[in-house]
Amino acid sequence: MGIVKEFKQFALRGNLVDIAVAFVMGGAFGKVVSTFTEKMVAPVIGLMTGGVNFYDKKFILKGEISEVRDQSGKVVVPHADAVALEWGTFITVLIDFIIVAFAMFMVVKAINALKKKEEASSPSVSSTDSLLIEIRDALKAK
Repeated sequence: MGIVKEFKQFALRGNLVDIAVAFVMGGAFGKVVSTFTEKMVAPVIGLMTGGVNFYDKKFILKGEISEVRDQSGKVVVPHADAVALEWGTFITVLIDFIIVAFAMFMVVKAINALKKKEEASSPSVSSTDSLLIEIRDALKAK
């Protein structure tokens, strides 16, 4: 029973729940960014480049081989897909990454600014002041 209790404490710890929520939101945010890139950024780039679709851009290393059959219908040469470096897809995914990285940078920057503002608003008591407060409180107690 000790393991179950220990796991429950671990699972319900605030940081783990926060990470789980962030993971789910990150997945959803990734889908939003992918759709934004595919449906809004890519058409604009295509329009500026004369209708170029980056998903179709690739370097073909070895062409596709069509299936070849003899007169009896037996397959002599099987079908083989083309071997290609799909650099257009890579560029699109790279744009996705840059957008997500920039958004995460802005979120972290905003959180850090809020932390700094909170630290500045709460006055910190020096060690000398805290010692004087303890002495005052001890004298009041007598």
